[in-house]
Amino acid sequence: MAFDGLTIASLKHEFSARLLGGRIYKVYQPEADELLLVVKNRVGEENITSRLVLSASAGLPLMYISDEMKENPTNAPGFCMLLRKHIGNGRIVSITQPGFERILEFEIEHLDELGDVRKKRLIIELMGKHSNIIFVDDKNMIIDSIKHVSHMVSSVREVLPGRDYVYPPGQDKKNILELDDNFFVNHILTEPLPVAKAIYMGLTGISPIVAQELCFAAGVDGGISTAALKADEKEALLLRVKALAEVIRSGGFAPCIAYDGYTPLEFAAIPLTLYGEEQPAPPAKEKKGYILQESMSDTVYAYYRTKNVSSRMKQHSTDLRKLVANAVERTAKKLDLQQSQLKSTEKREKYKIYGELLTAFSYSAEPGADSVTVENYYDENKPLTIPLDKDLTAMENANRFFARYNKLKRTYDATLSLVEESKAELDYLLSVQNSLELAETLTDIADIKRELRESGYIRAKGEKQKKQEKSKPLHYVSSDGYHMYVGKNNFQNDELSFKFAAPGDLWFHAKQMPGSHVIVKTNGDAEIPDATYEEAARLAAYYSSGKSAPKVDVDYTDKKHLKKPPGAKPGYVIYHTNFSMTIEPEIHGIREGN
Repeated sequence: MAFDGLTIASLKHEFSARLLGGRIYKVYQPEADELLLVVKNRVGEENITSRLVLSASAGLPLMYISDEMKENPTNAPGFCMLLRKHIGNGRIVSITQPGFERILEFEIEHLDELGDVRKKRLIIELMGKHSNIIFVDDKNMIIDSIKHVSHMVSSVREVLPGRDYVYPPGQDKKNILELDDNFFVNHILTEPLPVAKAIYMGLTGISPIVAQELCFAAGVDGGISTAALKADEKEALLLRVKALAEVIRSGGFAPCIAYDGYTPLEFAAIPLTLYGEEQPAPPAKEKKGYILQESMSDTVYAYYRTKNVSSRMKQHSTDLRKLVANAVERTAKKLDLQQSQLKSTEKREKYKIYGELLTAFSYSAEPGADSVTVENYYDENKPLTIPLDKDLTAMENANRFFARYNKLKRTYDATLSLVEESKAELDYLLSVQNSLELAETLTDIADIKRELRESGYIRAKGEKQKKQEKSKPLHYVSSDGYHMYVGKNNFQNDELSFKFAAPGDLWFHAKQMPGSHVIVKTNGDAEIPDATYEEAARLAAYYSSGKSAPKVDVDYTDKKHLKKPPGAKPGYVIYHTNFSMTIEPEIHGIREGN
């Protein structure tokens, strides 16, 4: 679901209520294409602080008000410093959405160096890969932008300091707030297109899903041709479009997310009744419908949270992912060669038996014979034919078989050790890949990078490494009130299992696959409810490489049964006493801790 004009209008309504008249207290730039404005304001009798997130990410452009404080770079980027200089402590005097487009303008009043009042605009354009955040002065000249767009990039519009700001080129659509009834019925609904497509292609700011909802609410099949529409159906569609325009004017938005079970399907600023009836929160496994949200910001945050975090962390960990993927590929190839070599030694026992039987029955081999058949006392005295080199005596043939056996046995012993080392290394690298999937913050990425450096996969540089804050494991609380902790990387896994966990605490891990260590703090209780066991196992299954499987086998045991072999890689443990259960890797309904 991309941001459409309706979503922007809903956010504008929300921002106006919370931010108008407020002062910009702090300006941060946590990402190269993202701003975080901390705005302090007085709404009614209450002083409130809002964190406004503006992201011009090409892959996931969005904006919302959040309670979350993001990590920020030590040195602020130039665009951030520029905004601090110009609009730090500035007051937001207006928020507008020109032409119902995917654009929002914040007009900010501030004092210049001489103490005179000035007004500037911070404009965010949410238009896919062309998204941008542009800072404009009172003469409509671009001071700077978070992304520079030269004529080499776009022949349509330059976005560079010193250029006049112009809006992105329009698409020849009609603004729903200025729509003429006759034009809608006689032009938009006569385009040779499916009905829903004719609506979103003809009206600015209307997305395909909203067009489908309008058709559904009007009792019209959005997939039929406009040519098949009857007069009463056109009238019903017109009434729905006019009702939507009134919702926009009055600010009567009802943001919602449509779910199919736990899976979010779409979101919009109006109820998506085409997905079913309204459902109570949280989403239920077998239910399909929509859930109303407190605000448009809550809707955006809830819908995009996982996707946004995943997208950002993949950007920050691109080099690490490539390094680990290359190491996995290299180690897997090495392991295949070693296992192939190990397989080639399987004949060693046969040569040993040949040598021993030939020694015992050497008298049966006639000189110059190319084979001899003897009784095999290793296999119920069944006859065994042994090939011979006719130019050698029976004992010389036996010694040759013993030599082959000894050579293959030496190869087997050496290769077996190498195979075990390669398997351990591959398991470790796969666990690091799993950790990269779990990373949610820059600190998580830094922890994994430090782990790879200490494990020798990243060459340590000559300069002294800066001391970095350690990331924290994930924290959940079971339905019975027991605290459960999930390691996000191998350092955390070791910390949880051997330092944090006490004797009597429970340890869970997906069976024979990369995954997180899960610790349940039992508080010394001898009996733990079954529900807590199941929830901890669900966490272990979910935070493993088997996350997408329908069922996952999970081992669990008392912490005291865990052992770490000397010299083992981070996160590696052994245990010989455990129980197992098969569980669905699903964690909806498990409460997150503080």
